[in-house]
Amino acid sequence: MNNKWIGIAALALTLGAGAIFQISKESQSEQPDPLAIAADSAALQKEKEVFLYGINVTGLNIVEGTVSKNQTLASILSPFNVPYQIIDEIAKKSKAVFDVRGIAANKKFTIISPSASEQAQFFIYEPNPAEYVVFNLDSMDIYKAEKPAEYRTREIGGTIENSLYVDMDKKEVSIAVINKFADLFGWSVDFQALQKGDEFKVVYEEKIVDGNVVGVSGIQLAYFQHNGKPYHAIPFEQNGETNFFDQEGNSLKKAFLRDPLEYTRISSRYNLKRFHPVQKRYKPHLGTDYAARTGTEIRSVGDGTVVEAKYTSANGNYVKIKHNGTYTTQYLHMSKIGKGIKAGARVSQGQVIGYVGSTGLATGPHLCFRFWKNGKQEDWLAEDIPPSEPISKANLAAFESKKMESMSQLASIPLNGEKRLLATLSDSLAVQGL
Repeated sequence: MNNKWIGIAALALTLGAGAIFQISKESQSEQPDPLAIAADSAALQKEKEVFLYGINVTGLNIVEGTVSKNQTLASILSPFNVPYQIIDEIAKKSKAVFDVRGIAANKKFTIISPSASEQAQFFIYEPNPAEYVVFNLDSMDIYKAEKPAEYRTREIGGTIENSLYVDMDKKEVSIAVINKFADLFGWSVDFQALQKGDEFKVVYEEKIVDGNVVGVSGIQLAYFQHNGKPYHAIPFEQNGETNFFDQEGNSLKKAFLRDPLEYTRISSRYNLKRFHPVQKRYKPHLGTDYAARTGTEIRSVGDGTVVEAKYTSANGNYVKIKHNGTYTTQYLHMSKIGKGIKAGARVSQGQVIGYVGSTGLATGPHLCFRFWKNGKQEDWLAEDIPPSEPISKANLAAFESKKMESMSQLASIPLNGEKRLLATLSDSLAVQGL
């Protein structure tokens, strides 16, 4: 009997010991791994780190402000315990990157310090919505960088009710795109004589920073219908250069821009029997007048050489350009002549050569534009300027493919609506750590 109980007790002890060993083993397995804890802690710490303008500002004091009128680098930094010696040194060193004399009112700046009572470590200034300049007040390093941006393709369609400018502006199309659109179709469409019901479609890209549009790219694709006649602007690369062509493969690019001012209003045309508003008599008006505000940029309509840039009592400030052996143009009544524009200077198509004014015999601000062909003044608006090279035979098949793709894209744009394609972030985002 005793042997029996002794056996049972031994068995119980064995089983109990096994259970205790198993529990002990499970308890050990549930103990946290020190290496895993350290890794998790490091990851958590990294997640808590804060970056601003690519700088690790975790735990630092950050003050944001706006430049006041007449405020300078010294008056901005002095309240943040920055010695004048450092301010002077940083001002001298920064000229190659950003001249601090260009700090302007209403621009944003940021000061980063270890604490409110200690000397600032960083001064960041934003000269425009897309860029910023970092001044490291410890190392004296200075550099300019771009803010992270996203790019959005806009596909917009509309109908003319008032004018190209008014109706595109209603759809929040930038003035830069409107001007490029007018230049693109300038030799095909008279934008001074549009009809109600004319149609437009345009595709272009916007650059967006902090939710605001800060720039636009060139037009990618465009269409205009005037008096029922369609005009297409199809991009195609030929001879290493991308230009726009119509649906027949003819280039929209000409030797001259259609207008010496970006999209504006013609106030007086070439007229051999016009009544002169100042001299009060009938005399030929051998130019085309463009109404515009004083200071509006005047563009050379083509490449050429300046033959005259001076002032006379009748013409006021004016510039005359010889483009080749056939064509010469003249730009009158400028408020001032552009920098570097003088006799003998070479100019390129679209280059600013002066600014609209009312000097000389003028009753108000406007540009009188004159045009010579083979030494004789002609009606600029009636001139048929030959286009650039059309699509070559070797490129016809490729162009037809591009044309079909472009026509399909234009057809998908609602006439009085808009398609916004998915935006993409710029590559600078990861680099800057913003």
